[in-house]
Amino acid sequence: MATDYYELLGVSRTATQAEIKKAYRATARKLHPDVNPDPDAETRFKELTKAHETLSDPQRRARYDQFGPDGGNLGGAGASPFGTGGIGDIFDAFFGQGQSGFGGGQSSGPPVAVGEDVETQAELTLEEVVSGVEQEVTVRTAVACDTCEASGASPGTYPSTCEECGGSGRVQRLRQSILGQMVTAAACSSCSGLGQQILSPCDDCRGDGRTVEMRSYNVDIPAGVDTGTTLRLTGRGAVGRRGGPTGDLYVTVKVADHDRFVRDGFDLIEVFPVSFSQVTLGAVIPYETLDDDEDLVVPAGTESGKVFRLRGAGVPYLERQGRGDLLVRVQIETPTDLTPEQEELLRQYAALRGEDLAPADTGLFSRLKSAFR
Repeated sequence: MATDYYELLGVSRTATQAEIKKAYRATARKLHPDVNPDPDAETRFKELTKAHETLSDPQRRARYDQFGPDGGNLGGAGASPFGTGGIGDIFDAFFGQGQSGFGGGQSSGPPVAVGEDVETQAELTLEEVVSGVEQEVTVRTAVACDTCEASGASPGTYPSTCEECGGSGRVQRLRQSILGQMVTAAACSSCSGLGQQILSPCDDCRGDGRTVEMRSYNVDIPAGVDTGTTLRLTGRGAVGRRGGPTGDLYVTVKVADHDRFVRDGFDLIEVFPVSFSQVTLGAVIPYETLDDDEDLVVPAGTESGKVFRLRGAGVPYLERQGRGDLLVRVQIETPTDLTPEQEELLRQYAALRGEDLAPADTGLFSRLKSAFR
């Protein structure tokens, strides 16, 4: 079913142009992608703008009322892509009436300077990745100046309206092009787009309304993160100039290497040394995971390289319940420090199996090795 433009704007079918424009501004402010993080906000914003463009043009509105959406979009050769109000309506919706410099009316106030985003890093151990952890991070960031209470003006004085832009923060210029005269709008250079001038700046912040300090925040880091995972803390970044909204803090995770385990996605892998006798005769070996101790059962006749899977002993999944597995790859460890008694027993074993061995004379064996290098 096609979207009803009147219903989308929240007005009746007999609404006046002023009512349509007012409804569009009120809803557009909430849906604009720059202020609404909802993934569907951009699509809804485009639909809302299309509805406003159609209903704000009397001819297109008449065609829409008669033929529906297809008729409403059949604009004439001179139809403006911004409706009858022109591009000024788009600026007005977000900067306030008259703020864009394209329409009449007075400015609703100077633009707001949003603070910068701040980035830092949190270093975790693999054990912390598995359990999740709250970690304190320290960042160098801009905070509101206490001396001037973020106004930028020295105590006892106040900011004044910029004479260049009249407090709008934007200046309008007329230029000639091959298409005729065009009006452009840009940030006012006199006040840096803030709409205010500081005649007596604060000594501590020099008129900026903020100072730079070290700040610490506690970050809840969920289990399952990996190196490169970035967490966003809304409103923990730098404060905006002269009391503007605060930016965000982005914390990037770095996981330290572990002395036993290697991570593969949400699985963990360990190369585990076992003796010749253990894989030959079988063994139950105490094995320490990241959570607790378990018995690793090695059947008799296990070959080197065999992988044993401990289900659910890996890294927790980030977006669903459960955990990966722990893969234990056994590797036969060759003894290099045999006692004479142990060596004799091995020679007896080899003799029983008819296996050829190097002579017991270690000097002769060393010379043989040298000959084949």
